[in-house]
Amino acid sequence: MQLNFDRRVADSLPKSWVDHAPAGLRPYLRLARYDRPIGFWLLALPCWMGLLLARTGDSLGWVDLHFAILFAIGAIAMRGAGCTYNDIVDRDLDAQVARTADRPLAAGTVSLKQAWLFLAAQCAVGLIVLVQLPLLAISVGLASLLLVAAYPFMKRITWWPQAWLGLTFNWGIPVAYTAAAGTFDLAALALYAAAVFWTLGYDTIYAHQ
Repeated sequence: MQLNFDRRVADSLPKSWVDHAPAGLRPYLRLARYDRPIGFWLLALPCWMGLLLARTGDSLGWVDLHFAILFAIGAIAMRGAGCTYNDIVDRDLDAQVARTADRPLAAGTVSLKQAWLFLAAQCAVGLIVLVQLPLLAISVGLASLLLVAAYPFMKRITWWPQAWLGLTFNWGIPVAYTAAAGTFDLAALALYAAAVFWTLGYDTIYAHQ
């Protein structure tokens, strides 16, 4: 089968730095979707929204800048980890679908063992970020692993995997809010619920592109 790594999906950049990276790194960068950076923003923005909500009425300080940077690094690491895990679970299905057949695992440019090791490395970065937060926020952050682990299987049992993605992708709101405020209240819950519907909307649009 002839593989076309130049074929683009809706959220990929027409010219990505990944295309100019060392050849040995490109499959891993594509596995983590570094050529599709919108996902990093969509994971980081809820974190920053939760942080800003927690500081409503107060001035932002250096600790908030520290949190914001940590959340950005965490979003990059964990979005890449999530995509890697998703491709591990879906590798056999991806190989049978034209849109996903070029993904590194499905195409065979990354082995299953290499993918698991890459996943572990990204999760290690995420863990290093997480342990910089207060204990309550660490506990909330660890709870997200259940959502992440279940997401690839939601596509097999429901027509609404976007709803589960919304719960998962916006988990940064409770993490950031509890990190900054030390609690989780109705205001944070309302923001989280709104963000879930936001994700439901944009991911439905993406699914039709």
